[in-house]
Amino acid sequence: MGKGRTEGVKTLLGDPRKAIWKLALPMMIAMSIQTLYNLVDAIWVSGLGPEALAAVGFFFPFFFMAMALAIGIGIGGGAAISRRIGSKDKKGADQVAMHTLAIMVLIAITFTIPMFLMADMIFEAMGAGDAKEMATSYGRILFAGSIVIFFSNIANAIMRAEGDAKRAMYAMIVGSVMNLVLDPIFIYGFDLGVTGAAWATLLSMAISSLMLFYWLFFKKDTFISFPFRKFRPNMSVIKDIMRVGLPASLQQMSMSINMFILILIVGFVGGIHGVAVFTAGWRVITLAILPVMGISTAMVSVAGATYGAEAYRKLRSAHRYAVKMGLIIELTMAVLTFAFAPWIVRMFTWSEGSAVLYDDLVIFVRIMCIFYPFVAFGMLSSSAFQGMGKGFRSLVVTLLRTLILTAICSYVLGVVLDLGLVGIWFGIFLGNSIGSIVAFTWAKLTIRKLIKEKYG
Repeated sequence: MGKGRTEGVKTLLGDPRKAIWKLALPMMIAMSIQTLYNLVDAIWVSGLGPEALAAVGFFFPFFFMAMALAIGIGIGGGAAISRRIGSKDKKGADQVAMHTLAIMVLIAITFTIPMFLMADMIFEAMGAGDAKEMATSYGRILFAGSIVIFFSNIANAIMRAEGDAKRAMYAMIVGSVMNLVLDPIFIYGFDLGVTGAAWATLLSMAISSLMLFYWLFFKKDTFISFPFRKFRPNMSVIKDIMRVGLPASLQQMSMSINMFILILIVGFVGGIHGVAVFTAGWRVITLAILPVMGISTAMVSVAGATYGAEAYRKLRSAHRYAVKMGLIIELTMAVLTFAFAPWIVRMFTWSEGSAVLYDDLVIFVRIMCIFYPFVAFGMLSSSAFQGMGKGFRSLVVTLLRTLILTAICSYVLGVVLDLGLVGIWFGIFLGNSIGSIVAFTWAKLTIRKLIKEKYG
């Protein structure tokens, strides 16, 4: 079966609208359960008090950094695989997959060693204060297991690239459910506290990775195969992966750096209390925008296949449809979030120690839900650029949105104009919204130019 067309490949090369939903729905389900885990994890950790919640929050930028590198390389490899599938180059797709794994191993080693050794100095420099020891113990466990984070994301990307979103979904669901089960056992049952949350996360991701490893290397029923005996490093393949992968990693990294900057700004204005509000509230945002995140993973593969086949009208149809569906979904999510904010926030403030966060969390959630609809314009346009192999453009619009607009707007409103935490929340909304509209406009004009050049 690995040598012929799988159902996933047939989906990629068919109707782009059907392909988007067929690929997006499994990812939405998987991401929903994964994000539900993140919420439950925060709920369990919040029972240990604001310092514990803040300790996990201080690790957030570095977890995002690891994810950024893994997701970026996965996007670069996945987009290159999809383009080769679109141009009917099976051997080329196999070569890309093997090179992607080789790049993954090198980057994982480079990331893990310095982060593990310098964890305590890093968190001290961040101003973790009373939360430093907990942040260090939590961080070192996950730094040590970074290879699992890398492999899980990249193996998922390879399977999605060939249209096999269902099994990628199964692996993510199993990992997330395991995490839901293990969290209270490790945190409270074994009395490990914050470190228990880290061990639960690492073990569950390892189980998910083993499933993916089995499907790719033992069962061998995927379209992509791995003839490692024939593997020879090829600079043209590496460049093709990195042309999208490097900008995508930097793009994801910019989000990590942006999170780091925002935590510093929030910490300066609101201290540990503000950081706890921000990191807990951000989990709610992640849950609300996950439908668009699911569609965006599909958009990379569909855009890659249609671009590789030079079916630019299909590409335009896919982009328009994806943004339209994302907009409708996120408008609905914004209304629901605003209406049910008090009940949502109760999940994070159930313990006596975290009850002090309640009022500020309600304000945060209600302000941030205003920008949900704008996410569809930015995220799906960025994915279209990545699928087309135009990683630099995707990077530019993301840097504009995160490191420039969001950071500046948050600092100006929160610190310069002295509007406090509320000013920071409005700054995040304003910067993200403007950046998303710029990304959409540029993607639309790019696709229009491709159509004009081919069809006149």
